[in-house]
Amino acid sequence: MTKYVFVTGGVTSSLGKGITAASLGRLLKARGLRVVLQKLDPYINVDPGTMNPFEHGEVYVTDDGGETDLDLGHYERFIGVSLRRDSNVTTGAIYQSVIRKERRGDYLGATVQVIPHITNEIKARIRKLGDDDQIDVVITEIGGTVGDIESLPFLEAIRQMRKDVGRENTCYLHVTLVPYLSTSEELKTKPTQHSVAELRGRGIHPDIIVARSDRPVDDAVRRKISLFCDVDSDAVINAMDVSNIYAVPIAMHEGGLDEVACRILSIETSEPDLASWQSMVERMDKATEPVKVGLVGKYVDLPDAYLSVYEALRHGAMANDARVEVEWIAAEDVDGLLADSYLDGLDAILVPGGFGIRGIEGKIRSIRHARDHGIPFLGLCLGLQCAVIEYARSDLGLGDAHSAEFDPMTSNAVIDLMTDQRDIEDKGGTMRLGVYPAKLRDGSLARRLYGEPLIYERHRHRYEVANRFRIDLEAAGLIASGVSPDDRLVEIVEAPDHPFFIASQFHPELKSRPDDPHPLFVGFVAAALARKRALATSAEVSHKAVAEPPT
Repeated sequence: MTKYVFVTGGVTSSLGKGITAASLGRLLKARGLRVVLQKLDPYINVDPGTMNPFEHGEVYVTDDGGETDLDLGHYERFIGVSLRRDSNVTTGAIYQSVIRKERRGDYLGATVQVIPHITNEIKARIRKLGDDDQIDVVITEIGGTVGDIESLPFLEAIRQMRKDVGRENTCYLHVTLVPYLSTSEELKTKPTQHSVAELRGRGIHPDIIVARSDRPVDDAVRRKISLFCDVDSDAVINAMDVSNIYAVPIAMHEGGLDEVACRILSIETSEPDLASWQSMVERMDKATEPVKVGLVGKYVDLPDAYLSVYEALRHGAMANDARVEVEWIAAEDVDGLLADSYLDGLDAILVPGGFGIRGIEGKIRSIRHARDHGIPFLGLCLGLQCAVIEYARSDLGLGDAHSAEFDPMTSNAVIDLMTDQRDIEDKGGTMRLGVYPAKLRDGSLARRLYGEPLIYERHRHRYEVANRFRIDLEAAGLIASGVSPDDRLVEIVEAPDHPFFIASQFHPELKSRPDDPHPLFVGFVAAALARKRALATSAEVSHKAVAEPPT
């Protein structure tokens, strides 16, 4: 029978429930179990697709086109499994489904209430993951913190799950904070005690407590938490702050998390095989050569808006035994007399996806800078569109070239709304979403990087390169090296006369994994390192020539 682990959090948000859930998933998978993860979000939006990135961070897109919470990115990167839209459930989606059923008459005229109708819908979404694919363990994270009014239906639903599927098939894991007070020079357990008391007041008795701290929790503190929170002493797992999130599963295993979880769930397995994961973490930690990448974006004040991009850069750097240093550059700043000063000294430039006209000219200026100075460039989604606009203006002489998204009146809309998007009114969940194929041109940079003629990548966009400009753009040196199988849509553009200039209409960062880095990011970082080393060698030769003039 499928086992269920429920991860809750207390005291404060951003404690790392997602990383804890993902780490446990990695450990259980390493024990040979089939694992899937899920995030229950208490907000009333149906999904994060229409939410401001400053509010929510990035939107993570699944293979089947679900617009989901960024924690699903952590889940996929840790367990190496492609999740579905069912792995992200919001209050809005639950109520939308229940109201739709009520309108159809599915409830036969009964009064629709939070209990049992809302809680039954939540439980059905949880059990569906286990039932569909015969999964061994479903790990469900409940967003927010215990005590939030929005989370109450979710907490009630997971409380009922133990009654529905049996005590031996459920495990409640609570993540809490153990702060250090410098005035008294001690770790304080009261926040944990109060958080657990709140959770128990909702009818949920935690089986495991993961204690977050910035320093080790000693045995005395662990025993105190065990006593006052009524959990086994070995079920109090210390999760200290670490510099590399991919080291968390190793630390959790050393703390006994997976062993305790298996005991509670009556699961008998062999010890986890973490050799390859450990090797990956060690390789990442040992990399010392820095490579400086300028990320020119609209939402750089909240790096979580580009979380998958940042992680993919780390993966690409690790594959090159390097350490990436991201310069977060606000696109609006790269538009004026001092624009180039923000871009000087970079080893590479990346322009990520986004929406809205703010900062567009700065992104275009950054791309021009990369072209003029031979700096490796990688564009993602909107980054491709900006590259096309820049080429059209600079090389085709179309001064008003733009995207119809930003200038509907332009006579040269080199980026235009896709045909099947023209009559759509609702903004949520209606873009070109999910995995689509692309065929790669023989001899192109894209073909060399991928090593195969046909690829499948995740998309999230409404606008595309206007086909009437494709011939002129290719003549100017910007080739379409990746297109849809029917040749109708441009998927990748590149400039063969540049050391490394490539952009994708899709989001390759969503499929990059720490133990399987994405080829576009591997090639991008490799090009940045090559340029950096070449400049260093050139500078060294010049210095020697000055120091030792010919006789």
